[in-house]
Amino acid sequence: MPNKHINPQLLSQKVAIIGAGPGGLAAAIALANLGLDVQVYEKAQDLRPAGTGLGLSPNGLNCLEAISPGIINALTSCGCLVRRAVVKSMTGETIKINPTTFSEKYGQPLLTVWWWRLQQTLASRLSSAIIHLNHRCIGFQQDEDGVEIYFEHGKTEYADLLIGADGLHSAVRETLFSEGKPNYLGSMCWRAVVEYHHELFDSYDLVFVKGNQQFMFLLNVGGGYTSWISRKFIPNYTLSQNAEQVKARILDELTGWDESFRAVVEATPAGQIWEGPICDRPPLTHWSKNRVTLLGDAAHPMAPAMAQGANSTFEDVCELQACLSQAASLTEALTTYEQRRIQRTSLIQARSAVGEMRYYDIDAVKQTQEQAAPSHDSFPDWLYSYKPPAVL
Repeated sequence: MPNKHINPQLLSQKVAIIGAGPGGLAAAIALANLGLDVQVYEKAQDLRPAGTGLGLSPNGLNCLEAISPGIINALTSCGCLVRRAVVKSMTGETIKINPTTFSEKYGQPLLTVWWWRLQQTLASRLSSAIIHLNHRCIGFQQDEDGVEIYFEHGKTEYADLLIGADGLHSAVRETLFSEGKPNYLGSMCWRAVVEYHHELFDSYDLVFVKGNQQFMFLLNVGGGYTSWISRKFIPNYTLSQNAEQVKARILDELTGWDESFRAVVEATPAGQIWEGPICDRPPLTHWSKNRVTLLGDAAHPMAPAMAQGANSTFEDVCELQACLSQAASLTEALTTYEQRRIQRTSLIQARSAVGEMRYYDIDAVKQTQEQAAPSHDSFPDWLYSYKPPAVL
């Protein structure tokens, strides 16, 4: 049903979203709920199994539930409620056991889920007719009447509002700001999701293994699947030449580690292991120009140290939905959206970059933005207690 309170001029507008990741799909659901004509354009030819395991924290879950009521139950059934986490040394000794207290403190749990399962769950809440695959955006032009969007192979589409939800290497952001390559943070990553039950999951749901300027996460992401993620401090990275080299390289990096940690990597087909650098970009002073805006990693890509990439994206979606429901014009909506989001996401970006280096026991220099952040003790409350705004 169309939203009765939204400005009729906004209601008639066509919205194009670039990217069918969780952020783009959540935005499509939220804006379709307002009655807007939403179309999603995705570069992939199909939505096949992909991505890593991720943590959905209370701020993100609050937003997802506001966007699509009942979705937490659906994600819980295909993910894992984290009740106990353990910190291990690389040789297998237990350093610390941490029962989680998210539900007691913030009213929502910590939920680990496979990125692909999250994408599937969100896509199931949309008509397949609005998700257009094999559409790689290469740029756009806009004027006062609308936006002309360009795709590979000569395809074009038109919209009144263009939302770039196309990630770290966003074509929409590059067209807006011409920044070039992202910033490498000195952290190299290998990861995969594999059908594998790790023996530690009999007692714990999340395992953090600390090595020498290197670490590993083992996440139970539900359904018998394990997400393993290994990162190492490497100031100047190089990429392997093929999948077999990738697997051989990460196993070599794990020399001397307990065999149970190496076993999950050994059980992973080489072609399923992703290798790449951890990057971010500087915070922007504005995200929008006229009829174009950004959300998620396209707007504020961050290191994964605080697991806030997806969660902050869902915050963006709720704020954008609220702004569009309340504003008298598109310009007012996008201006308000930026004002509500940029300071918060800049602080999370800065904290995440510092947190990434702290994994390696490197005394990272704090960014200017971080000095204005809440104190260390209050930061988790500030982060996880976020509640989405009301939609009129």
